Amino acid sequence: MTSAGSSQGASPDLPDPAGMRASDAERERIAEVLREAVAEGRLDMEEFDERLNAAYTARTHGELEPLVRDLPVPGGAAPAAPAPADPSGWRERIGGTPTSSMGIAIMGGFQRKGTWTVPRRFTAFTLMGGGEIDLREARFEDREVVIRCFALMGGVQITVEPGVDTHVSGIGVMGGFDHSGGVEGEPGAPRVTVTGLALFGGVSVERKLRKEEQKRLKEERRRVKAERRDELRTERREEREERRLSLEKDRRRDDY
Repeated sequence: MTSAGSSQGASPDLPDPAGMRASDAERERIAEVLREAVAEGRLDMEEFDERLNAAYTARTHGELEPLVRDLPVPGGAAPAAPAPADPSGWRERIGGTPTSSMGIAIMGGFQRKGTWTVPRRFTAFTLMGGGEIDLREARFEDREVVIRCFALMGGVQITVEPGVDTHVSGIGVMGGFDHSGGVEGEPGAPRVTVTGLALFGGVSVERKLRKEEQKRLKEERRRVKAERRDELRTERREEREERRLSLEKDRRRDDY
């Protein structure tokens, strides 16, 4: 009785899917995937011939599956394109909570410089005063930034890195709105649009390197100068040595 009960409770062995026999329709589906792959350049003709022959001679699912394991299913979503290169690191400086959305200077001044986050819209207002907006060390809330400047008998100075995409479209009335700072920037760089009004005042956009870059270039120039100075010393020392040897040779010739 016990033996019979145990026999009835045992589950039958399930067949291995990889070992199941393949049908003609399944072989044809694999062949269609291979044709798509060679048409798209994923396989060369030699690989295509080898895999197609293997597909038509395959007997089991386990023999068919490896032939298309590294290929996309026709009609499926294409793999995501790799992100574009960002050698200047602009992508890391996009995003964040704005630090300030306005700067006001009435018979005084304001500064926005150092590490701060520029909002999508920033308004600068000066009345018989001055404002300084330095974006070289800043982050940007968005890739598109608009700075509106209103300078009434005052001034606003905006400083950006050379790589920033800058567009200036303000108006100067009995004052100046410098448009020379508008220059196309590097790929991926923020786009800064400067607009507004200068009435008996001035708004200017200046492009300067970041302080660490200026320091690096200064050190590089110092290093090049030092190397050139050492080269000149070596050249002079070699010239003196050549003259000494030449004089010594002339004296020996005279002695003979």
